[in-house]
Amino acid sequence: MQKRGEFLKLPVSRRLLACAAMVPRGARVADVGCDHGYLGIYLLREGLAAQVAAMDLRREPLETARRNARRFGMEGRMTFTVCDGVSALGPGAVDAVVCAGMGGDTIAGILAACPWARDPAVAWILQPQSSGNDLRRWLGENGFAIRREALVREGGFLYTALEARWGTGRPLSPGEQYASRQLLENDPELVRAYLARVRQGIVRAVDGLARARDEGLRDRRAYYAAALREITELEEAYANGTGD
Repeated sequence: MQKRGEFLKLPVSRRLLACAAMVPRGARVADVGCDHGYLGIYLLREGLAAQVAAMDLRREPLETARRNARRFGMEGRMTFTVCDGVSALGPGAVDAVVCAGMGGDTIAGILAACPWARDPAVAWILQPQSSGNDLRRWLGENGFAIRREALVREGGFLYTALEARWGTGRPLSPGEQYASRQLLENDPELVRAYLARVRQGIVRAVDGLARARDEGLRDRRAYYAAALREITELEEAYANGTGD
C-alpha cells in the first residue's frame, strides 16, 4: 500500500513525462510494453487518465507493474494483460495508446496489426528508442499525421516522443522522416544538438553505402543523400539563427 510521502518518489523518466504530457485529460489509456508501470501510475495520480490498461508481452513486467500499482494505491484503476501489442483490446476500448521504449519498426508493426488504428479519435503517443525515421515514414505513408513531437535530453541522450492520429497524414520527405516539422518547434539548442546527431548517423550510412558495390542499393543511396542534404540545410539554418 502507498505510504505517506511516496508520491514524490515516483520515478518517471523525462521521456515518459513527455509522453504523459500528450495524453488527453481523462482518457482511457493503453500502456503497451508497460515495464514497471510507472507511466500508468503517474497518469492516474495526476488525474490525466481515467483508467489504464497495462500491457506487455511478458508476465514478469506485468507483475512488477501490479506490485507498483498496489504500492501507490492505483491497482483498482489499472488492468494488467499479457498480449502482443494491443491485440487484447477492441474498437472504442481506449482513447489513447502509449508505445514507449521500443524500436520504431516495432511500433509501426503494432499499428499495422491493429484493426482499429485508423480511428481518428484515438491518439497514438509514440516514443521510439531507435529507427524514428522508419516510424515517421510509416506513419506518413499510412495516413497518420504527427500532431506534435517533443524532444528531451536525459542521461546524455536525446529522445523524441510524438502524438499521431490517422486521417490527414501525407508521405514525408527523407529529411522530414528524420526531423518532423513539429520536432523543429522545440528548444533551438536541443534541435541543433539533435540535427547534429542525426547528420552524423546519416553520414555513416552514406559512407557505408559508398563502399558497397551492389547496384541494388541505388534507391537507398538516393534516400540517404536526400536526407543528408535536407538535414544539413536545416542545421545551417539553425546555425545562422534563421531556423529558431
